[in-house]
Amino acid sequence: MSDRTNPAPGPVRRRPVQQRSLERYGRILDACAGLLDEVGATALTTKEVAQRAQVPIGTLYQFFAGKEDLLAALAGRNLDRYLQRLDARLAAAAPVGPAVFTDLAVEEFVAMKRAVPGFGQLDFGLAVPAVPTDFLDDRHLLDTGVDNNTAVALRLQSLGGELFRAGDPTATTLTLRVALEAADAVLKLAFREAPDGDPALIAECKRLVRGYLAQQPSAR
Repeated sequence: MSDRTNPAPGPVRRRPVQQRSLERYGRILDACAGLLDEVGATALTTKEVAQRAQVPIGTLYQFFAGKEDLLAALAGRNLDRYLQRLDARLAAAAPVGPAVFTDLAVEEFVAMKRAVPGFGQLDFGLAVPAVPTDFLDDRHLLDTGVDNNTAVALRLQSLGGELFRAGDPTATTLTLRVALEAADAVLKLAFREAPDGDPALIAECKRLVRGYLAQQPSAR
């Protein structure tokens, strides 16, 4: 169902290739995710991440220029995993229309918020922009050329395939970006109301996005 065309990835100094490097790279991102839950983005340091991952600080800097690159790589991994998990849900539910796509997309996001380390602090961008803007451009963690929700919209547009191929692709991207902005606001409220997300607000999020997409000729 999906077309794996990706926007430009976040900055990484050196992409790991060998198994040992891949394992260390993954440990660093896992450590970053765990520490985000414990101390938040502002207090997070590369030194603490390296210590938690049990790698020399020099190894961390082989992959990441600094904290911003590290957070960008984790946000990118979060998006990749989200899309992989959503794709599996879509395959199991086929055939899928826009309403089912919306419900499954919201449900998978909520599931990851509840269970994936660090996802509550950093999904595809910081949940609460707590890092000074002169240090981190949180709006462009996924792609330096577009904001985070536009980058996610492009990936969802690709994943949805025929669901989102009617009409002007640029208009479709804008439609999905607006839907993501709306969903993001309601889901943030849901998780402020309850640690696992308020069920009534999650349901309203689905209803809101389904209703909006139903009015768009590019998503029918």
